[in-house]
Amino acid sequence: MRSLAAALTVCFTFALLLTGPAFAGKLEGVTLPDSIQVGGQTLVLNGMGLREKVFIDVYVAGLYLPKKTSSAREAINSDVPKRIEMVMMRSVGKDKLAETMKESISKAGSKAVAAQAGTLAGWMEDTDEGDRIVLEYVPGKGTAVRVKGKDKGSIPGAEFMKAVWGIYLGPNPPTDDLKDGLLGR
Repeated sequence: MRSLAAALTVCFTFALLLTGPAFAGKLEGVTLPDSIQVGGQTLVLNGMGLREKVFIDVYVAGLYLPKKTSSAREAINSDVPKRIEMVMMRSVGKDKLAETMKESISKAGSKAVAAQAGTLAGWMEDTDEGDRIVLEYVPGKGTAVRVKGKDKGSIPGAEFMKAVWGIYLGPNPPTDDLKDGLLGR
């Protein structure tokens, strides 16, 4: 009887080791859950990427979608719930975040979207290491923004969402490594 119990304990322990932790992604010390809920739908962690600027780690980002894809076009254009979560790796000032967001969205979208970029830019705050910026899109509702755990508001429209996702996944991302990581490549 003892040998059966010992064998079962060994099998159970081995099974736990094979299944790994309950988190799907870890990059540069940042761990993100393998799935989350957005708009009543379960999203999976598609991938994680590191944003570096002149050899300085700025943030780790995770992309959540209803199903995994390596297609930037699909990730940008699908009118489905989705999320980008950025975990800051260093302090970044409100003005720098606002300027970068506004400039990037203006490049990625139409003139109407560029006007909405000012709203998003106005919601930015000074951030420190470990702070999070979350962008969540829900069809029919828009892109909700959360900075450092505070809900800032929502900007309606799929066109705005596509411009925001185009920043990270479009033809001119902050870095190719960030884009590839988010797309799980």
